[in-house]
Amino acid sequence: MAQGHVELAGDQLRLAGVLDYRSGAALRKQGQALIQSSQAGALVIDCTAVEKSSSVGLSLLLGFMRDAQAAGKTVRVQALPHDMRQIAQVTGMSEFFSQI
Repeated sequence: MAQGHVELAGDQLRLAGVLDYRSGAALRKQGQALIQSSQAGALVIDCTAVEKSSSVGLSLLLGFMRDAQAAGKTVRVQALPHDMRQIAQVTGMSEFFSQI
């Protein structure tokens, strides 16, 4: 499994690899900087390439959503993986991702 990483491609913030305690802090900083640098008014956080995630993945998504809001951008999450959906349901956070 690949280490977690984040990249900006046009209006998409792409998360990939394994999202866990080892990658979380660095991904949070990188994603925040990418969101701030983006010229797009609306961003899609694409989780298609996420291989595995702990609750850190949901924390990243919420942080990125706050960063986008603070920058005046709308945000939508795409392709939330099954394990992240399960964690959202167990923690009562499903409502934050209901538009997926």
